[in-house]
Amino acid sequence: MLYLTTRLVVGPLARAWFRLTVEGAHNVPRTGGVLLASNHLSFIDSFAIPLAAPRKVVFLAKAEYFTGTGAKGAASRAWFNSMGMVPVERDDSKAAARSLEIALEVLGRGEAFGIYPEGTRSRDGLLYRGHVGVAHLALTAKVPVVPVGLIGTQDVQPVGTNKLTRAPFSVKFGEPIDFTGRFDGVAQGKARRQATDEIMDAIAALSGQQRAGKYNERAATV
Repeated sequence: MLYLTTRLVVGPLARAWFRLTVEGAHNVPRTGGVLLASNHLSFIDSFAIPLAAPRKVVFLAKAEYFTGTGAKGAASRAWFNSMGMVPVERDDSKAAARSLEIALEVLGRGEAFGIYPEGTRSRDGLLYRGHVGVAHLALTAKVPVVPVGLIGTQDVQPVGTNKLTRAPFSVKFGEPIDFTGRFDGVAQGKARRQATDEIMDAIAALSGQQRAGKYNERAATV
């Protein structure tokens, strides 16, 4: 109920104030487990995609956003809960494995899960090479992947600042990619790499970003 209320209230405001443009929402399956794999330019990306998508999309968020005290902590907790975020301990040595476990649980319930294959935000606007976690999830859960291209979110909230600026941005949803049966008999590592590269190619076509040709230097996260 809280999620629906947030969408009904915040969604229209975001479209009007920030001039949010949404394309290809019909490409997101309305039911069943699905991965939404996106480029990553700003902290607000994890809010922009759920507001633009036609269904609830679960993202992981740092556990500290849910554990604050006082009025500020309560407000933060309510906001992240209202957006369908799931807390995860990012500093835990087993955080990466736990993140994948949570993602598979979400997909197993027939829900939509959002992921950034680059692992972290791009600080220079380039699209970095994707980590194979996205392919691991798609192939293990046997769910389609909807590529997402974000454009302009870095202008709304640049990396390293908490300030929001009124600027237009776009969320583009591409056609679902179904890997069912395509990698039968292919070595696991090779299958994951090829699937991930295909997903990143689709994201690049949507976002129009120049490719970095390497991994982002910061640690990868789901």
